[in-house]
Amino acid sequence: MTADWPIGSVGAMQLKPGSRLKSQVCDTQVVVVKAPKDDVDLRCGGSPMIEATAAADGSLVLANDCASGSLLGKRYADEEIGVELLCSKGGAGSLTVGETALVVKGAKALPSSD
Repeated sequence: MTADWPIGSVGAMQLKPGSRLKSQVCDTQVVVVKAPKDDVDLRCGGSPMIEATAAADGSLVLANDCASGSLLGKRYADEEIGVELLCSKGGAGSLTVGETALVVKGAKALPSSD
């Protein structure tokens, strides 16, 4: 993680496991699985994410450089920060913390059942 991680920035919010968030610029919705104790500048499509029940800012648009999409059922994480999200509804926007893209978390290998 780079030193320019936006702790305490304008769009930063305190995340709690179980919180439901949505994008303001696409259909993406997530559930927080793991959250750091510090505030996080969580974005989707280049704009700050908001509580699932909040009204979106209709003037915001999907940023071209943040439009690689989010996939239903995938977990997105940044282990260094300590954030993990489960995508409950996919959309056109990419999930980021500030300018840093979250990566799809790989599945854990199960032990063999010999």
